[in-house]
Amino acid sequence: MSKLGLKILDRYIIKKFLGTYFFSIILIVSIAVVFDIAERLHRFIENEAPLEEIVFDYYMNFIPYFAILFSSLFTFIAVIYFTSKMAYNSEIIAILSSGVSFRRLMVPYLISAAVISLFSFLMTDQVLPDANQQRLAFEEVYFRDTPQRFGERDIHKQISPGVYIYLSSYSFSSDIAYNFSMEKFEDGRLASKLISDYARWDSTSGKWELRNYFIRHYDGDKGERIEHGRDLDTLLALSPEDFRLRDRFVEAMSLRELDEFIEEKKMRGDENIEFYLIERYSRIAFPFSTFILTVIGMTLSSRKVKEGTGFHIGLGIFLSFTYILFMRFTEMFSVSGVFSPAVAVWLPNILYAFIGYMLYRLVPK
Repeated sequence: MSKLGLKILDRYIIKKFLGTYFFSIILIVSIAVVFDIAERLHRFIENEAPLEEIVFDYYMNFIPYFAILFSSLFTFIAVIYFTSKMAYNSEIIAILSSGVSFRRLMVPYLISAAVISLFSFLMTDQVLPDANQQRLAFEEVYFRDTPQRFGERDIHKQISPGVYIYLSSYSFSSDIAYNFSMEKFEDGRLASKLISDYARWDSTSGKWELRNYFIRHYDGDKGERIEHGRDLDTLLALSPEDFRLRDRFVEAMSLRELDEFIEEKKMRGDENIEFYLIERYSRIAFPFSTFILTVIGMTLSSRKVKEGTGFHIGLGIFLSFTYILFMRFTEMFSVSGVFSPAVAVWLPNILYAFIGYMLYRLVPK
């Protein structure tokens, strides 16, 4: 085939690929929105959510979140659907018979996968953080059964290396930490312990106001020194936002903000950062999976079978869901400490990349 013919073929496949991809997004997201409205309608009515906020704060931000979350699935479906139709219409056989190698036929597929990967990465890093922030804020207000006044009970935190705090409860309405205590360790030895009735956040000074405090200083051979009083302002590596943070908060961070957040957690000596590392590695690994699923989908559906397009689509959906299931399975093992976050995130890609390579080697040329 001539160079002009190859360019025409490339444009034809890229147009088919991207057109089917975005069409599948529109179709499936529309169905998802209808089901979500049916599920949450009573919540909207009970909590008197304004229609404008439902449309612009929730669904206009839910749509890009859902689309990117299942971007790999949409890619897989798009590849299998239009490639199997080409195979069923004997277009693949005609292309290969004209002298185009199977490897060359993969080029427009990989170009399309690169476009989708870049689109997914930019959406995840630049668009979704703000969209998720508005969506999560809406859910916080209208999807809770009761307003959240208090956070978790019996909170233990390490706010910096060697500094640990404890509080029985935290009030979001008044930014007060009740039964506040803080322990400082130096060289593995307890250096001081502070106890107070409560600690109130002063937004003006950026400090915590301690009420009825009692500090015991341990000076080693010199014995103990006790300090107490009614009021004390102190500067801590802690803010009210640290109590409001939940696991889903990282969805509202860009990659740069997430890196800074993880570094801050490491600086504080926080050992429970696996969840955040998984999110960080997923931002890169998830777009990369587009290439893997494209290769698998193309090799599976390029062969004409008597069962028709439906067989390819069914097999493709099965494989894509096993990929997603395996990815969640390895992430669970990472949180429990069996795998490192990097291994947990990239292991599904490595396994399915091997499957794609084997299929590429076995597919009839």
